[in-house]
Amino acid sequence: MHTPTELADAFRASGRKLTPQRERIFRVLHGNHAHPTAEAVHAEVVADMPTVSLRTVYSTLHDLAEMGELVQLDLGTGSARFDPNVADHHHLVCDACGLVQDIDLEVPPFDRPARRAAGFRVDTTQVVLRGRCASCGVAR
Repeated sequence: MHTPTELADAFRASGRKLTPQRERIFRVLHGNHAHPTAEAVHAEVVADMPTVSLRTVYSTLHDLAEMGELVQLDLGTGSARFDPNVADHHHLVCDACGLVQDIDLEVPPFDRPARRAAGFRVDTTQVVLRGRCASCGVAR
């Protein structure tokens, strides 16, 4: 993910209004590997800026996703998650605690079989591996 300063510049360049609230959101996201929900980002932001609304957080996250600076994920954890890592990668999801981690995997290209089967163009491929993280234990 770009630095908060780079995100601010990109926000301005895209014609979007830059506010102190949005700059704070950029700082919360920078280096965040937890794949936070909008609610988790909001909780961190309001610790310093109590008047920031959840709507502002959602709007900013969606703007960043539209700009290609974040990836919005639906990993079946109950809420959309936001991933500042926009490089190609996949995810591990703990079914017990909801922890999400990045994982690099070699995945065969799926675009050719999909195109042949249904005339479908594949834009991205994402593999989600589910199980239990080390903290939750491997036994079921």
